[in-house]
Amino acid sequence: MQRLVSALGHPQKKLKCIHVAGSKGKGSTVAMLAGMLRNCGYKVGVYTSPHILDARERITVNGTCITEAAFTRYIQTISTAADMPRVSDPTYFEALTAAAFLYFVDSEVEIALIETGLGGRLDATNVVSPEVVAITSISNDHMGILGSTLEEIALEKAGIFKKGIQVNCSPQTEGVEKSLREAAGAAGCPIRLTGRDVGFSSRFEYSRGLGPHTRICVTTPTSKYEHVHAPMLGDHQALNCALALGVIDSLKQRGFAIDDRRAVEGLSGVKLAGRMEFISEQPRIMVDGAHNAASIEALMRAIGQNVPYDSMVIIFGCQKGKDITGMLRHIRLGADKIIFTATGSPRSMDPFDLSSSFNDLSTKMCQVADTLEDALSIADRAVSRDDLICITGSFALVGRAKRLLAK
Repeated sequence: MQRLVSALGHPQKKLKCIHVAGSKGKGSTVAMLAGMLRNCGYKVGVYTSPHILDARERITVNGTCITEAAFTRYIQTISTAADMPRVSDPTYFEALTAAAFLYFVDSEVEIALIETGLGGRLDATNVVSPEVVAITSISNDHMGILGSTLEEIALEKAGIFKKGIQVNCSPQTEGVEKSLREAAGAAGCPIRLTGRDVGFSSRFEYSRGLGPHTRICVTTPTSKYEHVHAPMLGDHQALNCALALGVIDSLKQRGFAIDDRRAVEGLSGVKLAGRMEFISEQPRIMVDGAHNAASIEALMRAIGQNVPYDSMVIIFGCQKGKDITGMLRHIRLGADKIIFTATGSPRSMDPFDLSSSFNDLSTKMCQVADTLEDALSIADRAVSRDDLICITGSFALVGRAKRLLAK
């Protein structure tokens, strides 16, 4: 990646960036940051992954996807650069990362929100020099690549720490917090965790206008955000919102002109595709891209707290290499009926293997469907008006569901 951006003239060095890593919550945190910064008048570039329907979703400026013509042009530029001496063919993710850098520079974005793809230390995005670093919640994911313990995974995520650059973190387990603080000390950068170094409190509320929601208070040495309405449902999203506000505070300390009132107002319209998103009202169908055990746990809790239903049917499919047992344990606690299916990706887990693993954990009824269409047909026959169908386990499965329902 260093050789590729060198061949392209180091476009990432021309950008002011916020670099975001973590196991879950990266996309939501970035979406909240984008909403706040845009409402403060900044032109904001966002690079995130994975996409749901179109690869161009990964590269946006002020909420608008890169055009097909521009996308094609930048990929052609990268292809030409790859033919230069010592620059080997980039991977899919490396090519998209470089395309985002080029597009953001040409679009003259004032701040770019850059989300890591996997890990941090060896991630293609780790060629940027950020203004602020954010670390969302760290949990077991990609263990075959990042490490077999949370502490090892944390050290890989901490590979994006840069000397002198403020790190803002979501609450972590004791071992992960210790690893992150030690990594920050070694890198020579200040670090603060929500709930420890940054004051945080939350309160669940219900109102006629907003329905069920959470309000949070965040206090830093230089800022105080009181009774802020977290724009997305769930306790985990309240923590993501607190992290985003901590990043905003760090940007203010680096000289960015940010009006707190306008920043908070910018949260009001924040939504994120594929996160507790309803794609049908009759039957009621929700999709969520929760793709590790901690995300599934947070999803089950958020649905129970915020979404009324009589019975819930979960259609579940996931990719190979995941913490299958952990995901299924949390599915077991939330679902009244489970239908396993394939995600449609070459890396999909065999739904019969998922069913077998689930039967080792639970006596609850489950079924297997060869396709998502079959799974939805089974679910539709099983639900009534006040029931809920939830499709989860993989963004690939969420993308298939949205394409299918769009027809």
